Amino acid sequence: MPVETIPLKVLRNGEFHGADPAYYVKEGDQWKATTWRTYADEVVAAGKAMIALGIEPGNVVTILGFNRPSWVISDVAAMAVAAVPAGIYTTNSPRECHYILDHSESPLLVIEDEGQWAKIEQIRGELPKLRHVVMMRGGPEIDDPMVMSWEEFNATGVDVPTEELDARLAALEPNQLATLIYTSGTTGPPKGVMLSHDNLVWTASQAIHATGISKEDTSVSYLPLSHIAEQVFSVHGPATSGWAVYYAESIEKLADNLKEVQPTVFFAVPRVWERFHAGVTAELEKATGARAKIAEWAMGVATKTSKLRNEGKEPTGLLAAQYAVADRLVLSKIKKALGLSNTVIMVTSAAPISVDLLEFFASLDLRIQEVYGQSEDCGPSTMNQSDAIRFGSGGRAFPGAEVKIAPDGEILVKGRNVFVGYYKDPEATAETLIDGWLHSGDLGEIDDDGFVWVTGRKKDIIITAGGKNIAPSPLEGGLKNHELISEAVVIGDRRKFLSVVLTLDEEAAERYMLEHNLDGPAHLNPQIHDEVQQAIDELNKDFARVEQLKKFAILPRQLSIEGGELTPTLKVKRNKVNEHFADIIDGMYAG
Repeated sequence: MPVETIPLKVLRNGEFHGADPAYYVKEGDQWKATTWRTYADEVVAAGKAMIALGIEPGNVVTILGFNRPSWVISDVAAMAVAAVPAGIYTTNSPRECHYILDHSESPLLVIEDEGQWAKIEQIRGELPKLRHVVMMRGGPEIDDPMVMSWEEFNATGVDVPTEELDARLAALEPNQLATLIYTSGTTGPPKGVMLSHDNLVWTASQAIHATGISKEDTSVSYLPLSHIAEQVFSVHGPATSGWAVYYAESIEKLADNLKEVQPTVFFAVPRVWERFHAGVTAELEKATGARAKIAEWAMGVATKTSKLRNEGKEPTGLLAAQYAVADRLVLSKIKKALGLSNTVIMVTSAAPISVDLLEFFASLDLRIQEVYGQSEDCGPSTMNQSDAIRFGSGGRAFPGAEVKIAPDGEILVKGRNVFVGYYKDPEATAETLIDGWLHSGDLGEIDDDGFVWVTGRKKDIIITAGGKNIAPSPLEGGLKNHELISEAVVIGDRRKFLSVVLTLDEEAAERYMLEHNLDGPAHLNPQIHDEVQQAIDELNKDFARVEQLKKFAILPRQLSIEGGELTPTLKVKRNKVNEHFADIIDGMYAG
């Protein structure tokens, strides 16, 4: 009996649920479905092509492109033939692409378009192991002997017996390396997180059992597939439960695609939820008179209803009647406009999210479940479940896993979701994986009801000149709750006091400038500086004197991936912020 693996599940879906839709792609104005049978056939064809091109068990197949069927087909096919898929972020520079291709010794790279090929063309001479580059389906023709089209790629495997792929699939072992997730590298080069077939299958199965997602559900794929969280929602979860995935046309068209699809499952990082919040807030501010009062009343009703549902209860009596009216008059319209009218499971992860934001969406009858974790445990260490949600917490331990707090406050995780180790890095593995416990690098607490609260990163701890250890996360999170502030980075390591550099939310700042009839750059405007100072003064009241922010500076531009201050998953690289804005930071401490 073959071992349970993600590719085996895809092939079984093709056999037993062949006529059901597996994924949708937009063609013109229509979303066109592809069945599980066809998807399974596509995986087999790509797997046979990999065998024909000489891909051996253990070889790494790299994938570089935006979310589309060819990405996932390549990923699943590589696992099926005992190779190891590894995604590369589309935002990676040629040097960053080189690092992963060289580190993994990848002989085969699947890419999306000319823009990604241009990066590879620059570095190909430094990659002796790279033999083949395959363009994803629908990609442009590249006149280069190393590059083949998707059709040419599939044609190479036509004469390979399907039994050869079957044999490789049947020989897979539970603890065998299934995939590599290259971390986004906040402090140095990315590390290759090794996840086994058992890691992937067990985690997906547990998540589906906990959430109740079924083959009747739908999701939209748009976040980077190089990230483990999006793989759970676009690859492993659908393979396990059989739900259908809609591939967004692009990040820019996500809002339109959501409105068209109205998925039942939606996963977003905090930045996406923040954009939704800004859009809804702007629309609500346009309401006046009776409309504004009805909206305010409806949101109050939804807040009360959400609090009950977060505890596993349902509204009754008068509140139930009020909720029905509020939903009909206001809530259903807002949810439909966002593309979330059918959504029953909404998840946020990958970075901290403010409680204010979660409460705002709860007032729209959109209860977002926060999940805490990392690539090293397949995504979830803890999760809030629909009948047990505490805003601001990571939730309780992921079903079947153990979570505890070390004496120094570090969050430790143990379970079948915990990774095998770091690729070609036994030293880092030994530091992170001790006696089966994943040392997360995060600091946290567990309350009496088992909810885990993340309080900061060990490596982010600021040690002031006075020797005080301070976690910056609570300060940064508190500031980001203010509508004018998009990002906040606390400074103070080996300094006499804490300060903070900020970026403004561009839309909110523009609105503020218009409403107050102000001119010039927003980041230099004295009135906006006064607003920020008031936010800091209010925040400081909740902290001891040594933890209070004494000065701030508003940066002249946003932090960005291109600028080097953000990772592809939008985490802040503190060292780069300190380096790139050194003059501004030093100015706060001058004298």
